[in-house]
Amino acid sequence: MSPPAPALARRSRTPLRFRGDTGSGTVWVLSVCAIVWFTATAMVLVASVRADRQRASSAADLAALAGARDAAQGAAPACASARATASANGARLTACRLNGTVIDTTVELPARLGAGSLSAAARAGPADHPPAP
Repeated sequence: MSPPAPALARRSRTPLRFRGDTGSGTVWVLSVCAIVWFTATAMVLVASVRADRQRASSAADLAALAGARDAAQGAAPACASARATASANGARLTACRLNGTVIDTTVELPARLGAGSLSAAARAGPADHPPAP
């Protein structure tokens, strides 16, 4: 019997378990890409919600300040001023209550991404007024 050819001998020494690994790198790369994609998407959504929350808070603060400016004229002018300021900031005034010279406002702002809305409340008035209970 003659010895096997060198190419045949090399091929037969290759373990069988390594022959099934072809393409596993592609699966790993796709898995890492999917994880990166979902992480980036989650970060964008969280950042968007935080920015919308800040916008709602700013709109409520500005509406309360505008209402406090007109508080001496009564509840109707103060709330009208607060409503106009909230509207100018892309929000909708949902509650307005004048207690003496202190005004409490609540606004609602639609979210930029996704469905739903965010609300925020603010109070404005003279600095010497005691805080509400």
